[in-house]
Amino acid sequence: MAKTFVTAVFLFGIIGAAAGAAQRGAAVADVTQPEYDRWKNELSNWGRWGKDDQLGTLNLVTAAKRRAAAALVKDGVSISLAGDADTVKAVDNPNPYEHQMLAIGSDRIGVNYHGIAHTHIDSLAHIHENGVFYNGYRPAEDAVLKNGHTRNSIYNLKDGIVTRGVLIDIPRLKGLPYLEPGTPIFVADLEAWEKKAGLKVGPGDALFVRTGVWARRTAEGPWLRGRAEGGRSAGLHPSVIPWLRQRDIALLGSDHPQYVSPSNLRGAVHDFALVYLGVHLVDNADLEALAEAAAARNRWEFMLTIAPLPVRGATGSPVNPIALF
Repeated sequence: MAKTFVTAVFLFGIIGAAAGAAQRGAAVADVTQPEYDRWKNELSNWGRWGKDDQLGTLNLVTAAKRRAAAALVKDGVSISLAGDADTVKAVDNPNPYEHQMLAIGSDRIGVNYHGIAHTHIDSLAHIHENGVFYNGYRPAEDAVLKNGHTRNSIYNLKDGIVTRGVLIDIPRLKGLPYLEPGTPIFVADLEAWEKKAGLKVGPGDALFVRTGVWARRTAEGPWLRGRAEGGRSAGLHPSVIPWLRQRDIALLGSDHPQYVSPSNLRGAVHDFALVYLGVHLVDNADLEALAEAAAARNRWEFMLTIAPLPVRGATGSPVNPIALF
C-alpha cells in the first residue's frame, strides 16, 4: 500500500511539473522533441488497466459516471455534434461522402471517414508509432490488411459511450466568432475557460474544444487544413499533453483533429492521445449548435452519447454524437 501511494505521488508530481514547465514557456517556445519523447514514458497509460486492456481511458467511464451524466439532463433537449454528410469535393474534403440511389426505396452510402472533413471517432487501432499501437499492440501489417485489427478496434465500443461532456469554447473566451488558422490553444486558455464557465474538467469526462472551424468555413469558404503541406489549423498546442493526462479525460473531441498546424511536432496531441494516453478521439465535430445551446443556458456540461458502428477490426467509425441538456 505504501509503495503504491509513493508511486502515485511520484507520478502526479511528474505530471504536474511537466504541465507547469510546458505552460510557463508555451507562449514563446515549442515543446522539444526530447521533451515529447520523455513524456512517452512519464505520461503513458500502458499497463494501467492491465496488459490486455483495449479501452484506454474509457475505463474511467464507470456506472457511477454514467448515472451522474444522466442527472445532467434537465431540459430534455438533444443537440447533434455531427456535421452533415458532405458530398462536395473541396480543398478540405478530398474524399466526399458517396450517396447513390439504387432504387426508389434503396440507396448506398460510402465514405473514407478519416481526415479533416467528416465527423468520426478514432479507435486505438488508428495511429501507431513504428508499428506499435496503444498498450504495446504490434500487429503484422499483412494480417491487418487481410482481416482488420485483432485488438484496439472500434468494435470494443459496441455498447456505446455515455458520460459527462464538457465544452470549452475558445473563440467565445476570446470574444471572437472563430480562431484564425494556426492559432495555438494553451493550458492557460483551457483553465481560463474553466474559471469563466465555473466548472472543472475531470476523470471520465468527454472534453470537446471548439476552435470555430465550421463558423469560419461558412464565412470565408474552405481552406487547406490538417497535416498537408501548407495546411493551417487552430488547435491544441503540444504543451497541453501533460494537462490532459493529469485531468484523466476519457475522450477528446474538437471541430478538427486535436492539434495546431503548423507546429514543430506535427499532429502531436492527436497522436500522443491515441498511442500513449489511450484516449479515443472525435474528429471534425460540428460544435456550433452545441455552443449556442450551451451559451443560451450558460451551462457547458451535458450528457453525451456516442454509438459507433460495431465493425470488427475497424480503425474508427463515422458517428453522430448527441449532447443532452
